[in-house]
Amino acid sequence: MSRDTTMRPGRRHFLQASAASAVALPALLLGGQARAATPVADGPGLPKSVLALQPVASKVVPIGDAERRARMARAQQLMGKHGMDAIFVDAGTTLDYFAGLRWWNSERTMGMLLPKAGGPVYIVPAFERSRTQGQIRIGTDVRAWQEDESPYQLIAQVLRERHAGTGVLGIEDRVPFYRVTEIGKALPQARLVEATPVTAGCRAIKSPAELALMQVACDATLAVYRAVWEGLEPGMTQHQVAAWIDAAYARMGLRGEASINVGKFTAQPHGSDQPQRIVEGTPVMLDDGCYVEGYQSDLTRTFTLGRASDKMKRVFDSVRKAQQAALAAAHPGATMASVDAAARKVIVDAGYGPGYKYFSHRLGHGIGMDMHEWYYLVGGNSRKIEVGMTFSDEPGIYIPDEFGVRLEDDMHVTPAGARWFTPQSPSLEQPFG
Repeated sequence: MSRDTTMRPGRRHFLQASAASAVALPALLLGGQARAATPVADGPGLPKSVLALQPVASKVVPIGDAERRARMARAQQLMGKHGMDAIFVDAGTTLDYFAGLRWWNSERTMGMLLPKAGGPVYIVPAFERSRTQGQIRIGTDVRAWQEDESPYQLIAQVLRERHAGTGVLGIEDRVPFYRVTEIGKALPQARLVEATPVTAGCRAIKSPAELALMQVACDATLAVYRAVWEGLEPGMTQHQVAAWIDAAYARMGLRGEASINVGKFTAQPHGSDQPQRIVEGTPVMLDDGCYVEGYQSDLTRTFTLGRASDKMKRVFDSVRKAQQAALAAAHPGATMASVDAAARKVIVDAGYGPGYKYFSHRLGHGIGMDMHEWYYLVGGNSRKIEVGMTFSDEPGIYIPDEFGVRLEDDMHVTPAGARWFTPQSPSLEQPFG
């Protein structure tokens, strides 16, 4: 479900300083880079199931430079197909994807020009030049601009050198509007277009190496959820549960988070920051994921401690069937709208319709290096599903002022159809089998 894709605390991250004081964290997967091998020290009040978790670093195989070069080559093929002479990629996830440069996006322009032919050119603030050169893995052409100079004029200069100053420049969709405007002013004879057919054309199709990292992330999130669930007791607050989740990820050498909502607050897809306590027989919803070498998971489990009511069980069963219907519909060549429709039909047929009345959001989103990527499983999207695409599969039923149920697993598309990374939740009372 929706969240801050940089994994910084967002509207659904309810834990603040309490998590930091609950347990001493080891070296994390900061920026998605595996560096941890030692589990966190025993924290106060952690259940045995959390303390039993082990680091996952031995399972992590980082993306290699050969794959990054192949990504750039693929991007250049797509530029030719879509009539672009070059693309500009800002600091952020896509720069990491192509160049392995993990850099934050700030008011100072730092990015990469990738021409249709030849190597990449990095545009960097002059005082960051040596730092950038120490990180660059692909290419050697680094152009620096001083604080009193225009990075946009530098971009224009490079493109003129490449005989593309009057051509077509693709701009990554994450580039801020003001920066696009200034690039346009510096290149008045060029035509600026969205680079999404190139950037998404590469990133939306996952390689075996990417799928392997996503598998580790999904397995880790499911293990954390199960470990926390095994230790839960009635009366715990969502902040206490969040502290356990942070500690659980830390023991695995990962950085992750989760939102926790209880009772009537599960009827709001993104929950609430109101104080909440777990009550026996009342639904609890855990949602979110973690990083593994920059690749993400996004899972939701809804369950009860103790017995669930018959109504809750019926709603759970309908959501579970809807999730299965979406998986079956997500085969190569199917439209993305049809996957949403398959899940929504199950829920409407169960009496929770029409349309978005109780299933109030789209069926799913693309996922990979960003929690939400191209493309969306939503009504009206006629784009065809391709082998290698990855999505969340997250139907839900939300009954105002009562409770909600959402089940979410990530799936990847194979030639034979979609497959989940993690097994489906079997029931409210035994969510992990």
